[in-house]
Amino acid sequence: MKIVAVIPARWRSTRLKGKVLAKIEGKPMVQHVWERVKRAHDVDEVIVAVDKERVQKAVESFGGKAVFTSPEQPSGTDRIAEVANTVDADVYINVQGDEPLIHPMMVDELARVFEYERNIQMATLIKRIHKKEEITDPNVVKCVVDRRGFALYFSRSPIPYICRGGEEAGAGEADLLDISGMYFKHIGLYAYTRDFLFTFTNLPKSALERNERLEQLRALEHGYKIKTVETRHDTIGVDTEEDLERVREIMARGGE
Repeated sequence: MKIVAVIPARWRSTRLKGKVLAKIEGKPMVQHVWERVKRAHDVDEVIVAVDKERVQKAVESFGGKAVFTSPEQPSGTDRIAEVANTVDADVYINVQGDEPLIHPMMVDELARVFEYERNIQMATLIKRIHKKEEITDPNVVKCVVDRRGFALYFSRSPIPYICRGGEEAGAGEADLLDISGMYFKHIGLYAYTRDFLFTFTNLPKSALERNERLEQLRALEHGYKIKTVETRHDTIGVDTEEDLERVREIMARGGE
């Protein structure tokens, strides 16, 4: 089984233009992502999907392989599908280009699920929530799963809704975290088989996807299953200048 990790590195980010080349510890952010993914054991090749020549040159300068994709692609998944037209593989892993703290084991955890569960078409990572504020933060996507680890739903809202002692208790109640293992956050790494990658990108956008602004809901609403893999590692997506400074501080301290 050939597994390729693709890092979409879009220049024109909505909230932080050019963030993939923002310097962290003297290196562009995309280089940190690439170096960490390269340390994964179960990935055969790492490709950076670029949409600007300056990003392509930066990737090639540190020894990475860059594949130019259309600036008009609406999402990272569509960018990966464009790469898949020229790079053959059995499984493609979508690694966000703005997560320089990604742990290599996270990539391996996602890759390995396709080795021992042959019928999986799409997989993603989840992590137990240990901070109450993450439950109610709409920027932290929550996920509920079935007994076999397949996603039932993803939402920016606190799910599941908890009722205590016959009285309804909102998700902001102080005792929410007393329920061990009830809340999971979604970590936006995805893996797709080659066939399903093209199937997914050709599906029409769904109502749930538009309302929650979560593209993975397209798969669920069209009746496809998403396998979730629990990880103990976490990462930080860089969407704002504040996120970027936070990552810089962590790396300056030698943190992962």
